[in-house]
Amino acid sequence: MSKIAICSDSSLDLSKELIEENNIHIIPFGITLGDNTFKDGIDVTIQDIFKYVEETKTLPKTNAINSAEYKDFYDSMLKEHDEVMLFCLSSEMSSSFNNAYIASQEYNGKVKVVDSRNLSTGVGMQVIYACELRNQGLNSQEIFDAVHNRRGSVQASFVVEKLNYLHKGGRCNSVQLLGANLLKIRPSIIVNQGKMGMHKKYRGAMPEVVYKYCKDTLEEFNNPCSDFCFITHSDAEPEMIEAAEKAVLESGKFKKIYKTTAGATITSHCGKNTIGILYYNDGNNR
Repeated sequence: MSKIAICSDSSLDLSKELIEENNIHIIPFGITLGDNTFKDGIDVTIQDIFKYVEETKTLPKTNAINSAEYKDFYDSMLKEHDEVMLFCLSSEMSSSFNNAYIASQEYNGKVKVVDSRNLSTGVGMQVIYACELRNQGLNSQEIFDAVHNRRGSVQASFVVEKLNYLHKGGRCNSVQLLGANLLKIRPSIIVNQGKMGMHKKYRGAMPEVVYKYCKDTLEEFNNPCSDFCFITHSDAEPEMIEAAEKAVLESGKFKKIYKTTAGATITSHCGKNTIGILYYNDGNNR
């Protein structure tokens, strides 16, 4: 049986425990703070991001992984594996998928690259699914096809306290920012067809907003796979995390709830106190 390395860029936002448990290999994005570039998940934290933005009033720069870096990564993986399957942040959000795909063409089919069409644990969920299929003995093409067939069922959304980071990164315009700040609107963002877009608007204290957002999401996307749900956040306040967990537990729909913190790549674009619930919305038909 072929030995397959399941890999991802660092946008997948899984905990160290899940990464180790599933033997997932990570290639990090670069994060530039001023004149210095760091590796996501290795030598930069989200607290570093918040401090930098507060002091400079500018966002960090997230650097797409280039084809040469991917080639070096594939070479290292193929020293101990027969094949490589790499998951990437949505091609609508980064050029990394295209760079990874270009580099993969030199390996005669030994490297398969998946455009997740998602971000954060919307990527991570697909990686975990691939690991499950690998452990069941499926070959790389069967895993690749199954992941692609299921990726449209990923429900990935989150609610943000402030639009400042999204505005600085060009994800919303000045009119939206001004209106949200004046009215204290907490918008929810949803991933659809590989892109982020505004979904619903909430007002009030964040714990109450988070609870309502979770309830609304579970009602709208109401055919979840019961295996697990992720509560993913960028260093959100404990009361916000508790509100999300309460809403998910009250639904009674999931066997497991994973709580995980977003890494530097995702946090650089959404800011502090962003939180979301993510799950496969395809029942148990997978």
